[in-house]
Formats: sequence, C-alpha cells, structure tokens
Amino acid sequence: MDAVEVIDVARDGIMVTLTVASPVMLVALAVGLAVSLFQALTQIQEMTLAFVPKILVIFVSILVMAPFMLSTMTGFMDRIADRIVASG
Repeated sequence: MDAVEVIDVARDGIMVTLTVASPVMLVALAVGLAVSLFQALTQIQEMTLAFVPKILVIFVSILVMAPFMLSTMTGFMDRIADRIVASG
C-alpha cells in the first residue's frame, strides 16, 4: 500500500465520519440555539434546561438516523475490505 492509497483511505474515513456525525450535530445545534433563545427571552437561567432537551433530541435523532449511519459505515467497511482483498 503506497502513500496515495493511505491518503485515499484516510480521506474516505474522514468523509464517512463527517457524514455520519453531521446530522446529529446539526440537530443538537438547532435545539441548543432554540433553548438558548428561549432562555434569553424568558430570562430563565436553569442549567438543566440547556442539557435535558438536547440529550433527548440527540437520542431520538440517533434512533431515527441509525439506518443511514449503519449503511454509510457498512459501505465504508466494504470499500476497506475490497482494498484489502485487492492488495493481497
């Protein structure tokens, strides 16, 4: 395996990581922004109000996005396995 293949695998791994993580992170960002806006408008400065909705929404978004995440990671593993078979 030469340097070009290593860089290609690393780039593919980074793209898969971003593809899998970004939907959940964007949902967490949107909920965090909404909670912060709510806290600023109502002047309620409760610490648990910032964490509990985010945790619940992140859990639900992971459950909803699990098939997409699994298929993306499975495709990546298939590509890695094909490279291993091709180089051997």
